Amino acid sequence: MDGTALKKMLRDADNGGYAIPAFNYSDIWDFKAIVEAAEEEEAPIMIASNPLVVDEIGPDFCGAIGKVAMEKARIPLIHHLDHSFQVEMCKTCMDCGYPSVMIDASKYDLETNIRMVNEVMEYARPRKVHVEAEVGKIRGKGIEGDFKGGDFLVAVEDAVELVKRTGVDSLAVGIGSAHGFYQGKPQLNFKRLGEVNRAIDTPLVLHGGTGIPRADVRKAIRMGINKVNVGTIIHCTYMNSLRAELNRVGDNPYTLDVMKAIRGKIKEVVKMWIETCMANGKA
Repeated sequence: MDGTALKKMLRDADNGGYAIPAFNYSDIWDFKAIVEAAEEEEAPIMIASNPLVVDEIGPDFCGAIGKVAMEKARIPLIHHLDHSFQVEMCKTCMDCGYPSVMIDASKYDLETNIRMVNEVMEYARPRKVHVEAEVGKIRGKGIEGDFKGGDFLVAVEDAVELVKRTGVDSLAVGIGSAHGFYQGKPQLNFKRLGEVNRAIDTPLVLHGGTGIPRADVRKAIRMGINKVNVGTIIHCTYMNSLRAELNRVGDNPYTLDVMKAIRGKIKEVVKMWIETCMANGKA
């Protein structure tokens, strides 16, 4: 799999009225659960490591796991680097076999954002790697970043300028979504999403999926979102299920027995999000 495969996946999703769900993993156990769930749902997906996971496990290990998974999966599967704030990490992950990377320079001014995206794009093009950028801000506090300000909405002119000057493959847009769990009901700005979608012909990405009502996710997809990121609910389900199982079995359990017991809980959440994105049966 390379970036050209992802371009086709996103184009098919746009034409088919669904979105590609992108799930964040923490280690091999939730990675396997995510892939198994997608195979059972016959859904094309992306599976992503954030920079903390890359730093802890290592880009070579993550890249190797991703390579094997993409070769063996019975569905279209793309391994992705999510929310890298560093150009060098993007380059390193490309060298380690990632077919898709995100350079998130949205915290900087537009010119700096464009410069960093172009640096990643120049490295990615000859390697056929897909590049995602971000304009606007994703609110909330999480592994992927911390933004609590009020000026989060993507400016249409900024999205147009960045796409024109970089040719980036996909674009995450700030429309009111947030990382982590939401405080109150999410308020997505569908009007701004529609304006951006009409202004550029680039696949759009919704970050902060956890907690957004299904109806709102599907409305966003109808209005131009082609990829939906889901992370918080995956690792929280993983950890909460693990704690419950350890409490149930008591002292000295065997690792594999515990992990097999909780895999189904993770898969339930993954399947729910695949169906929310209407990607089931689209492999």
